[in-house]
Amino acid sequence: MTLNEIKAPVDHHLEEFEKQFRLSMKSKVPLLDKITRYIVKRKGKQMRPLFVFFTAQLCGGITEKTYRAASLIELLHTATLVHDDVVDDSNERRGFFSLNALWKNKISVLVGDYLLSRGLLLSLDNDDFELLKIVSRSVKQMSEGELLQLEKARNLDIKEDIYFEIITKKTASLIASCFECGAASSGADKETQEKLRLMGEYTGIAFQIKDDLLDFNNGKNTGKPAGGDIKERKLTLPLIYLLDKSSYFEKRQIINTVKNHGNDPDKVADLIEKARKSGGIDYSRKMMQTYLNKAFEILNSFPESAWRTSLHDLVQFTIEREN
Repeated sequence: MTLNEIKAPVDHHLEEFEKQFRLSMKSKVPLLDKITRYIVKRKGKQMRPLFVFFTAQLCGGITEKTYRAASLIELLHTATLVHDDVVDDSNERRGFFSLNALWKNKISVLVGDYLLSRGLLLSLDNDDFELLKIVSRSVKQMSEGELLQLEKARNLDIKEDIYFEIITKKTASLIASCFECGAASSGADKETQEKLRLMGEYTGIAFQIKDDLLDFNNGKNTGKPAGGDIKERKLTLPLIYLLDKSSYFEKRQIINTVKNHGNDPDKVADLIEKARKSGGIDYSRKMMQTYLNKAFEILNSFPESAWRTSLHDLVQFTIEREN
């Protein structure tokens, strides 16, 4: 099933959301308005708003608060991406020039700050304190996850438990907040909100493992260059598994390749092949499926409905994607 088919039931809600999202970023400063228009034009697959809308529908229906929840998440997430591109000195995002590539770091940081403030005001002006608490907690965890990854990247001493802590904070926490905000915006009780938050967390963990696995596909039909994570000195699950199964001497060779030879295509290809032969890729796929099953177990505890099917299909799509 294609993404367009999955999102068809909420297409009109997405159109309304886009209008409100554009308005939430509007400014009287011409340069800022120009930049925010550029941000809107290069939007991705809109997975986060879709998670919010489908979860809200599952819990009783989309309300005005649901639109604000989706906008709040997109504003704060976009702000973190803008800041990330500055930190990573990245010139590209989703096939477009990043803001810092076009307008340099100083303006990019200020735009990120502006988006954060717009998100805060959107919540405070509408007394959406619950939504603000959920998303702020997520941004805090994302920052902690990023810093933990940077700290561990220095010595490349990431074990499996640390890897899962990093991806739970860095990636899964935001997806979890989409599910929790969707439930909260439709008036669901705290127990239901927590169930869906956990479903979102499991989905996010499976999503990140899938993203890491794309790095081991030798660049075939993924839209992601093979070995990109290795080049950035990131130890992902297939490599952590390989290290765990290697001798002391082999470990030193692997660490040396990641630390010093990430730009050597032959050495990176050899490392990818070693991860494959060790069973690291199969193990990672198994772990991804385990978390996906946990997410679906929670979803299946809800009464059968068209919205439960839609949410199931959307989660499945995030895992089956090839880019």
